Amino acid sequence: MSGAVGGAVAFEVPGVPGTPRGWGRRVVRWAADTVLVVVCVLCGLVFLGLELDPASGPRVRGDAALVADVLLGLPATLALYARRRAPVLVAGVLVAVSVVSGFAAVPCLVALFGVAVRRRWPAVAAVGAATVLAGVVYGLLWPDPEFPGWLLVLFLLALVVPVAGWGMYVRTRHQLVASLREQAETARAEQELRVQRARATERARIAREMHDVLAHRLSLVSMHAGALEFRPGAPAEDVARAAGVIRAGTHEALEDLRDILGVLRADAAAPGGEEVSGRPQPTLDDVPALVEEARAAGADVDLHLGVPDGARPPALAGRTAYRVVQEGMTNARKHAAGRPVRVLVDGAPGTGLEVSVVDDGAAAALAPSPGAAVPGAGLGLVGLAERVALAGGELEHGRTGGGYRLRARLPWPA
Repeated sequence: MSGAVGGAVAFEVPGVPGTPRGWGRRVVRWAADTVLVVVCVLCGLVFLGLELDPASGPRVRGDAALVADVLLGLPATLALYARRRAPVLVAGVLVAVSVVSGFAAVPCLVALFGVAVRRRWPAVAAVGAATVLAGVVYGLLWPDPEFPGWLLVLFLLALVVPVAGWGMYVRTRHQLVASLREQAETARAEQELRVQRARATERARIAREMHDVLAHRLSLVSMHAGALEFRPGAPAEDVARAAGVIRAGTHEALEDLRDILGVLRADAAAPGGEEVSGRPQPTLDDVPALVEEARAAGADVDLHLGVPDGARPPALAGRTAYRVVQEGMTNARKHAAGRPVRVLVDGAPGTGLEVSVVDDGAAAALAPSPGAAVPGAGLGLVGLAERVALAGGELEHGRTGGGYRLRARLPWPA
């Protein structure tokens, strides 16, 4: 990080983002340091000139002391080039030289500022105290009758305290900026992580939708294709009707697959899970149409709707109930083909919504023929259980008597 002395000098804080880097920045920094050194040299020459001027009063040092002052102060001033790498060492050297050289007074203040920018307050306090002590010793070695000791101490404190305070302020400000920048980077990384998680969640939800939709469509197609395969002598009307169901089911499955893959390609995250494709998601009102579709395909389905007229459950609960019925009938076609299926949807506001799908045939005794069997991944109930849990409900499934029952309880606030 960088601070400024007189608006011209850059100070680097190690470990703080934003530190000048690259050859261009180094050249600029070297040029600024050169300007600073030249300014310090000019200030030293001005002080010597004032001391040599007869109008400023009697001289307190001889010519040999002035020559020694310049010979010591000028090389010590060049040490300012190394103040970034070793600020305390450079400050110590300049403080030691300033005991006998007024030429090094201004460079000593610049070194103190560098220590305040790059080191903690104990080091700053030590260098500041040493600077004041060096000025006091200089005043004792060459006392000025017109400048008493107490006034010299006040003058030194008036120089050292503001310089040290300014440097510590710059350091604190740099740390604050670095902290804010780090927080911004952390927030950006967390936002990217949340976006990635949202995308992964949405993709998982789309995969569940794909299973629910395509498994239902393809089970119908498989069942009618199996009927055509094992009844080659069926009446032409039955064959045409089965072929029509196969064609319509295949077309709808392709449409659903196209919509889902379109969402995946667009990498879209639907808000609130209300919509997976361009078409609206099913609700509880679509359950009768789902049952009628299964009946048209030859399934024996008995539907009982116990929901009061005009009452509508929350969208999430209604959509989940539809998926429960869809998954139950799909599994019934897979494992208990030809057996009656009872679908019960009952509930009211304040009591909850209950959905159950029960078939009357055991899977082991009524397994369909190999030609009509629909392969499954075995993950339908796993995904359905997760869907029901996300809706705040509970899912139960298992054998009951000679068949299988799938039941879900979903919340329906009053």
